[in-house]
Amino acid sequence: MSSTLQVYNTLSRRKEVFTPIEPGRVRMYVCGMTVYDYCHLGHARVMVAFDVITRYLRSRGFDVTYVRNITDIDDKILKRADENGETISALTERMIAAMHEDESRLFVLRPDAEPRATGHIAEIIAMIESLIDKGYAYGAVNGDVYYRVRKFEGYGKLNNRDLDEMRSGARVEVDESKEDPLDFVLWKAAKPGEASWSSPWGEGRPGWHIECSAMSTCCLGETFDIHGGGPDLTFPHHENEIAQSEAATGKPYVNTWMHAGAVRVNHEKMSKSLGNFFTIREVLAHHDPEVVRYLLVASHYRSPINYAPDSLLEARKSLERFYNALECVQCPAPDKSLKVDTRYAERFTSAMDDDFNTPEALSVMFDLARELNRARKETPEQAPALAAELKRLGGILGLLQQDPAAFLKGAGSELALSEAEIDARIEARAEAKKAKDFARADSIRDELAALGIILKDSREGTSWVLETPGE
Repeated sequence: MSSTLQVYNTLSRRKEVFTPIEPGRVRMYVCGMTVYDYCHLGHARVMVAFDVITRYLRSRGFDVTYVRNITDIDDKILKRADENGETISALTERMIAAMHEDESRLFVLRPDAEPRATGHIAEIIAMIESLIDKGYAYGAVNGDVYYRVRKFEGYGKLNNRDLDEMRSGARVEVDESKEDPLDFVLWKAAKPGEASWSSPWGEGRPGWHIECSAMSTCCLGETFDIHGGGPDLTFPHHENEIAQSEAATGKPYVNTWMHAGAVRVNHEKMSKSLGNFFTIREVLAHHDPEVVRYLLVASHYRSPINYAPDSLLEARKSLERFYNALECVQCPAPDKSLKVDTRYAERFTSAMDDDFNTPEALSVMFDLARELNRARKETPEQAPALAAELKRLGGILGLLQQDPAAFLKGAGSELALSEAEIDARIEARAEAKKAKDFARADSIRDELAALGIILKDSREGTSWVLETPGE
């Protein structure tokens, strides 16, 4: 069975057959982080969503160029550096290093390119000059340069709203320097003492929106396949990107727009004012990174995710089902001569071809895990091939790449006993059973169970895992 990849396009508001501009090659740009603070759960959502998309496209044979930018100069960065008493570069380098640590722990592959705004000042200035020459931008008396929103006829097409509606619904800053309140800044004149670059309009720095237009077209061309980001970026950021880029080049900017769903905490919007705002590292200090990744993958990338103790518990239990199936099965090295039931791969592909439907893909993997469990008991010679296929499909989602025993032993909090002490009790229990002292053997099992250490007897011997919290 073969299927055709269909992707939901925010611009057209429907699923479309995905056809790259260049056959076999996908060029994708995703809006990255403004590096003034540690990454939060919303960032993790976008990181993981587009990591899965990249992994899947590559598994389908596409040559993917994945670009995710870094905003390393803006008002928030200037303010935070001043508050901390450190240089802008010291702050941004520290936050970029932390971001890479966070994504690595979540099993997120690094993008192919991570352009920084400060590294593309020349391209930004050139694009602004082009917009001025074409009448789409103007210099103001305050030294800023603004974009004429009403001159771009297609403005609002991504969000399906007209200009008057956006004006009434947007928080537009009152600025007498603008021709129209909806106009947005392309170049900001520097205040005394601020970081700045020379330009035809004086010392200053780029506005936020123009950075992505310049960096994306520089890295991927004037028209590319996919542009992604978080749910809060459709307006004004992505709407402004379209206006800038298409006015500057005279060409369509992006063929497919993709947006990840929001993260909610206990069914409420995540925000610092509500006290439910979590950085990635705060979450990973208390939860296994793969459990957090599973939670982010288990919902469709466009759907909202609820981050709560119950949802994490369910994510843990789901991963345990997979790792319990994989435990003690030796996965062979990739071998083309190995006969593998292709039904699961075909169903998995069909699910992922339907706008990267990870919930359905995971359902296929659960079916495969059930067959693996049956094979371990009834046809053990088939188990290694099934286990290898389960790990392969899991790998496309960035899951199931750990040693099963190691994952299962880390299922709870800190160990009440050392592993050596646990092994000694297991040995003592085995000796008690040999001596037919079953009361003693049961007592040892119960003692370990009270500490959250669950013994598992099999033909291969006795192993142990930590009890899942809440069970």
